[in-house]
Amino acid sequence: MNDNTPPRPRLGEIGLTNFAPYLMNRIMGRYNAAFRDEIAQMGLTTPKARVLAVLAVVDGPLIRELSVYTVVEQSTLSRALDQMQADGLIRREADASDSRATRVFLTEAGRMLFEELWPHMADAQARMFRGIPDDERRAFVATLQKMLVNIRKHEI
Repeated sequence: MNDNTPPRPRLGEIGLTNFAPYLMNRIMGRYNAAFRDEIAQMGLTTPKARVLAVLAVVDGPLIRELSVYTVVEQSTLSRALDQMQADGLIRREADASDSRATRVFLTEAGRMLFEELWPHMADAQARMFRGIPDDERRAFVATLQKMLVNIRKHEI
């Protein structure tokens, strides 16, 4: 900071409940805990559920892209994919332009499991937005999308 830059307020002055990263962590921590309990009853882990969700929307991403979309470290993702392939939920194929790269696809069994999972995800989102008007929800999501662009390391 130079002499003309006003001092940043301290966290104690802002307060935790006005500090966006704290709020996002609290919200996602609670969401993930409740979601983890629900999906465990379906025999899923958080990484596996995220894989199903992404593959239901993104067809055949590279494993490195899937790691970004799912926010799961590649080593953890690799173990989850091994188990999911053994369970017949996904299939892997060499990329047509780079045989060293692998693409991941949902199988019919994986799609059926996602269809069972989706209502839980939709209900959890609905609970998070209970009492919040649609225009506020849309504005909030638009703001989150802008924030993601501001902080992202990857183009996806």
